[in-house]
Amino acid sequence: MEFCPRCGTRLVPEKKKGGKRVFLVCPRCGYRKPIETLIPTHKPVERALQDSIVVIGKKEQEIRTLPVISMECPKCGNNQVYVWQVQTRGADESSTQFFRCTKCGYTFREYS
Repeated sequence: MEFCPRCGTRLVPEKKKGGKRVFLVCPRCGYRKPIETLIPTHKPVERALQDSIVVIGKKEQEIRTLPVISMECPKCGNNQVYVWQVQTRGADESSTQFFRCTKCGYTFREYS
């Protein structure tokens, strides 16, 4: 990104009918600067999507990364639950603690 030495406005590529852009132009004062190196403006869409696809298998989906604590589930009586905190109210108030049973998946909360 380059800026106009006269007025400080960002220079934009000049649009030509042939598709070649050989100058950067200031839209405010008309200053023109030749482009020294041509930089590609985008990647082909197909390749960009192909590079970013991530496949998550069933084995990876079952990995549990939340911390586990000892607490009784009110639904099934299991004594282990996953725990996490979320700021559900104002920043000056305490966060809400959520729990999910490791056995039945029941989710419940505790307000601090």
